[in-house]
Order: sequence, then C-alpha cells, then structure tokens
Amino acid sequence: MLIKRPDPIKASDITPESVYRNRRLFLQGLAGTAALALSGGAAAIPSYSFDDGVPVYPGPDWLQRKLREGDRNAALSTSEAPAPYISVTTHNNFYEFGLGKQDPSRKAQKFRTDPWSVEIAGEVNKPGTYALEDLLGPHALEERIYRLRCVEAWSMVIPWMGFPLGDLLKRFEPTSRAKYVAFTTLHDPEQMPGQRGFFSTLDWPYIEGLRMDEAMHPLTLLAVGLYGNALPPQNGAPFRLVVPWKYGFKSIKSIVRIELTEEMPDTTWNLAAPNEYGFYANVNPTVDHPRWSQATERRLPSSLFSPNIIDTQPFNGYAEQVAHLYNGMDLRKWF
Repeated sequence: MLIKRPDPIKASDITPESVYRNRRLFLQGLAGTAALALSGGAAAIPSYSFDDGVPVYPGPDWLQRKLREGDRNAALSTSEAPAPYISVTTHNNFYEFGLGKQDPSRKAQKFRTDPWSVEIAGEVNKPGTYALEDLLGPHALEERIYRLRCVEAWSMVIPWMGFPLGDLLKRFEPTSRAKYVAFTTLHDPEQMPGQRGFFSTLDWPYIEGLRMDEAMHPLTLLAVGLYGNALPPQNGAPFRLVVPWKYGFKSIKSIVRIELTEEMPDTTWNLAAPNEYGFYANVNPTVDHPRWSQATERRLPSSLFSPNIIDTQPFNGYAEQVAHLYNGMDLRKWF
C-alpha cells in the first residue's frame, strides 16, 4: 500500500504569531530540511539557535561529543518543518511529572540523569547492566526528523538524535525465543512527583512493549538528543524510544530496563484501559478512540484562531515502510 507523503507545511501555518519569537530556530530548521530534500543521504546537522531563554541541555561531555559528530539521515527524515523548540519542550505528556502538558517542563528540571544505567535482560545471550555511556559507545548518532502523533489527536514534527534500536539489540544476541521487547521507565517517586501519593494516575513503573520485528525495524529509534543537544528531562532524558508510526504513548521515556521476552508483555496503558489503548497502537484514522475521532489532528504549534487541523495518515505517513509488518492482521481488532 502506497501512501503519498503530504505537502510540506507552510511557514505561515506552522508558526502562529504567539510563537513567532522563535523564528530563528524555525527558519534554520526549515532551511535544513529544504536542503536535505535535494540530497540522497546523510548531511550535516544545521546549527540551531534558541531564543527567549528556553533551557537547552548540552548533556555530559561524552554525549556532547557524540552529538556533535552526528549527521542527519535524510532518507529517513520527513521534509516537513520541525516545530519550534519551545513547543516541543513545553507541551509534553510525561505523567511521572504530572497530568498537565506543562507540568513536565516545570517539575522535571532537577531530574538527575547522570550517571544513568540500563539493564538488558531476558532472552539474550549477553544480559547485564550497563552505564549509558558504555551502552551508547559503539553507536554513531544521527538526526532524524519524525512526525509524532499523540493518541489525543495532536501532533508535532521533531528532530531527534539517536540510533536504531535494532543495532543495540543485536549486540546482546537475542535468542530464538525472543518474540517481544519490553521497556521500563525509572520508578523514583522522590524525583517524579506524579508517581507518588494516593491520587497517582497509573501503576508504576511505566512499561511499554514492541513485537520483535517492530523493534528491529530501521525506523525504530533510541533517542538521546533533540535539536542537536541532549534530551531535556521533560522529553525523556537521558534515553527514550521513538516509534514514529505508532501513537506517542508507545515511545517510552527515561528507560532503565530493556527485556526481551517470549510472551507479549503487559503494558501500562493497555492494562489501565484496554478498550482505549491497544498493544499495537498504530496510528489509524479509521479507528476512533472511544471518546474522539482519529481522522484529523491538530499540528502544533497552533492557536485558537489558527488551529492548524490536518488529516491523519495511516501509520502516521509511514505506511510504505511499515504496513507489511501487519499483513493479514485485522487492524480494527488489533489496534
């Protein structure tokens, strides 16, 4: 099934007056993506600028060096213009820090991400716990500009820095019994106020999962950066998943454990509301959420007078690359 990529978003549509103060960042991102449309492979990452005192997170020295060495992967990037940095870093779902969209940017600023370790477990020949620097060491980072579609029917275009999840998994030699990959977010109620108290919203820690072929797909990214710098804490620092053809809740943040399993893992939102949040969570405009339509989305940034509503694409516009993974499946049943 071939899905035509939508036309690039016009600057007048993506940058309403309320965020025009970030024009330098937007214009640089637009120029970079336009240049990449004429190239066939990796290209240098443009030097982004940041206005209005929006916090930028350079990360530890070793990560800064890796980020500077990265190139942009043009072949796997959309030509659509990235959202302004201020939009990407102040409109977040990260319930570990609160229910409001701005809670993460307000409450995560003292979140400690260095040092950080990740456990590799389950059906692998080389399990263990690894410092993030050692885990990332062998992998070259690259920038990929992906669409992000939230199950709440809003979306953004974001320039991530990272590397393919499949490249990491191969290093630890999955066994023949590895059919799924489960990911776990840090559980630290002292640092993450949304995880503590009687009114905590979910059963913690947050867990997500992929089928093995989804995890090994070249589009599936482990991200450690954003706009050429380290991930801000509200965006999942220091280490998160990005699966661009699935709804955003699948792209788990602040990962501390990766486990390969024979059985489909129980995942947080699927346990909390199985009739609303399926395990696969592929973007599908023909399957509505029980409480709202998924046929359209609000592309951020937007405003009351410029809502920037666009049609949602099957698999978030990545059908040509990933639809074959689901041949023969009823995607209304396996949503």
